[in-house]
Amino acid sequence: MPKYIAVAGKGGTGKTTVAANLVRYLAGREDGRSVLAIDADPNSNFGEALGLAPRGTIADVLEETKQTKELPAGMTRQGWIQYRLSQLVEESDRFDLLTMGTPEGPGCYCYPNDLLRGHLSALGANYGYVVIDNEAGLEHLSRRVEQEIDVLLVVTDPTARGVRSAGRVTEIIRNLKTKVSDSYLIVNRATSGGDLAALDGEIERTGLKVAGTIPEDPAIREYDLRGTPLTELPVDGPAVRAMRELFARLPL
Repeated sequence: MPKYIAVAGKGGTGKTTVAANLVRYLAGREDGRSVLAIDADPNSNFGEALGLAPRGTIADVLEETKQTKELPAGMTRQGWIQYRLSQLVEESDRFDLLTMGTPEGPGCYCYPNDLLRGHLSALGANYGYVVIDNEAGLEHLSRRVEQEIDVLLVVTDPTARGVRSAGRVTEIIRNLKTKVSDSYLIVNRATSGGDLAALDGEIERTGLKVAGTIPEDPAIREYDLRGTPLTELPVDGPAVRAMRELFARLPL
């Protein structure tokens, strides 16, 4: 069975940076288990961070399903949807990418979403790890994936507003049917050890365990400006080094 790891947080906190480096870390582990990266954020920039271009999105296939009246000869609608979904996985030597795309438009998608849940379940079984870069509250994911999330990582910046937003993320998740086994808070762009101490009260109110902090790293901004994949950041850089140490402490 694969291990499902979801990364969430409000926009601008660096959750995609964390998710991309988690994929890199897991793909390089000695256990040799394969990794599927799922971009479940409507902004769909996980592929850019990983250096992979999406072949298309699940949202595109669902919209095609709604619009298509005639199917190829001898193919059922279920078979056609499964065929189109199978074409969406972008492969690389170390990890693969699947992109969900933008939220659904008007109309009923219950039937294709049911097929999608079955497809993702079968697809995920081929991997050791499934890492999901989410929109803030996992709503997109909860409609389409039935699997329990083994580890949830909520990313925040070192501010009271950021931590409160992380707490709201966990409140949203509690109201969803998706089950989460272990939840952790990651404080990104920390400037000093005093950041956590100043936020102790806010963090305690979230109910999240603190996985650790990641320091500010100018190299990440430079890579973003140039459009360079974040998986190519130097492993000895302060942020990557901190993330790798943090990941090593988690039950992954």
